[in-house]
Amino acid sequence: MSPLPRRNPRALAVVLAAQLSASATWAQQSPPATESPPASEDTPALSPEEMEEIEKALGTDTSTRARPSGDTSPASPTATNDSGVTPLKLPNAISGGTNFLNLSFILDMALAAFSNKEPLQGGAHDPTKNGFNLQQLELSIGSVVDPYFRFDSNLVFSQFGVEIEEAYVTTLDLPANLQVRAGQFLTRFGRINATHPHAWDFVDQPFIMSRYFGAEGNRGLGVEGSWLTPLPWYVEVIGSATDATGEATARSFFGAAAERVLSPLDFQLTGAVKQFFPLSDDLSLLWGLSAATGPNATGYRNHTSIYGTDVYLKFRPITSQSSQQLVLQAEVLYRRRQVPDDVLSDWGGYAQTVWRFSNRWATGLRYEFGSAAKTLEGRVANDPLDPEWTSDRQRITASVTFWPTEFSRLRLQAATDRVGWRESPDYSAFLALEVVTGAHGAHAF
Repeated sequence: MSPLPRRNPRALAVVLAAQLSASATWAQQSPPATESPPASEDTPALSPEEMEEIEKALGTDTSTRARPSGDTSPASPTATNDSGVTPLKLPNAISGGTNFLNLSFILDMALAAFSNKEPLQGGAHDPTKNGFNLQQLELSIGSVVDPYFRFDSNLVFSQFGVEIEEAYVTTLDLPANLQVRAGQFLTRFGRINATHPHAWDFVDQPFIMSRYFGAEGNRGLGVEGSWLTPLPWYVEVIGSATDATGEATARSFFGAAAERVLSPLDFQLTGAVKQFFPLSDDLSLLWGLSAATGPNATGYRNHTSIYGTDVYLKFRPITSQSSQQLVLQAEVLYRRRQVPDDVLSDWGGYAQTVWRFSNRWATGLRYEFGSAAKTLEGRVANDPLDPEWTSDRQRITASVTFWPTEFSRLRLQAATDRVGWRESPDYSAFLALEVVTGAHGAHAF
């Protein structure tokens, strides 16, 4: 008989551990046996040398997982990984324990065509010129730091530099259904403001958001608290205090003005109430109310207040086998601004519907409206923020979306923009591509 080939001791250790685990499971599920089952004649016996190598391999694996001597800190939970990519494990010397870093890259680009040489695209991630547009390359980083905090950040790369879009920590273990996050974050005003382009149903953002908050959406350095109430239905109450400066992030407040914080009145304060109603097994409703107030740069102690309501109605059959879903989403905003010797007001919003008629295909329609600013007497005002906005504006957009997989998306979109202060409508068309790679939550599929 020829000798048995030499086997890898680490592989043998894995096989032995699996056999021991299977034996333990069999012992728990089976009644006690009066005698041991005979060993299989096909199973080769292990030599003493092989057993010694297996014990050494098992001992090495155990030592690498052991915690440092004298370390009494609580074990850190393992961060979830939604897309099947192995997270990056930080060394104990760096993290002080065991935590994992989830990384993902999201690329958004579009081929655009505009009928007007000066398209009115207000969003920082909107296509803005004829030809190819790099909307963003986003690096998303997330990690459970320890049992008490989670860290999240989003870094945006463009052709002109790198921007810290969000970077904040969130508490994980506060009592009474309370949660706090601190850092730089998008405020939870309304529905679309707190989302990123890869979560949008259209290539560009509604123009009312960039008009009121800025090209990047409303965000700032600050702190936010939220409370999940014990009411019979889902009700979440949110409040935050953030910097009121930033031309692209706090446009209706201090904006680009280099104002200093001299009192709590110099912060932007935002509040929101989110309510969820399961109307049936197939139909659900989310309704929100939001408000933001803060100083503006038109004069001493002049303030701006923005109020909004949003609704999200989703029909997705789960009682019958179907891949279809129908979503209706709408937001309406009203803004009131103090200016020298007057008060200006205007309003606007959007309503959109998206029908996903198969796993890979969807179509959508969106309507947007924005009014000109008016004084208390009802006259069209000379708006210091938008002096050219002397009439109402409406935009209608249609799109078709195709998902090759849950990690990529192609979208064809066309729009007509009825701008009241221009002689003729503007037209636009986009062909957009998005890909996601890394440990990022997969798109719905």
